[in-house]
Amino acid sequence: MSKAFTRETDSDDDEDGGGLPPLPPGGKNYITPQGYARLRAELLQLIDDERPKVVEIVHWAASNGDRSENGDYIYGKKRLREIDRRIRFLTKRLEIAEVTDPSLHHGHDQVFFGATVTYAEEDTGVERTVTILGIDEADSAHGQVSWISPIARALLKAREGDVVKLVTPAGTKEVEILKVAYPAG
Repeated sequence: MSKAFTRETDSDDDEDGGGLPPLPPGGKNYITPQGYARLRAELLQLIDDERPKVVEIVHWAASNGDRSENGDYIYGKKRLREIDRRIRFLTKRLEIAEVTDPSLHHGHDQVFFGATVTYAEEDTGVERTVTILGIDEADSAHGQVSWISPIARALLKAREGDVVKLVTPAGTKEVEILKVAYPAG
């Protein structure tokens, strides 16, 4: 059978893209105004800049004739599918996003969405600082956790000085909240 009659299958074609966890059932897609703006900018960049350039390359490559061994055409079509998948994902996430401004809680000592929390593990005394953000914007490399993560769930609604229980695969730990901060408006 010639290559023209085989179907290219990408296992991730049907996924939403982004490798992010799904939203909890009945949960809201909380996001900060900055996170929303970042996702929207990425969506507009894909639609206005990147996709038209790839379409142009695919069109040029297709006009060269035989597509079965045309690397520009094959790669371009694959890249176009990736871009379209990401556009669909971003569009869906932005449609259901609930923008929440954490600066409204500036000066409070209770943990809500958008808080930067410093806590200490009771058994080891190790201090950590995390910022609780939306699942589409949290980056663990920068000390950011999503509001659905176990640590965020344990911290939410607690206050400075409270000791909360954190359930981990290694067992239950107690953590003390040392400081709660929010960005200024």
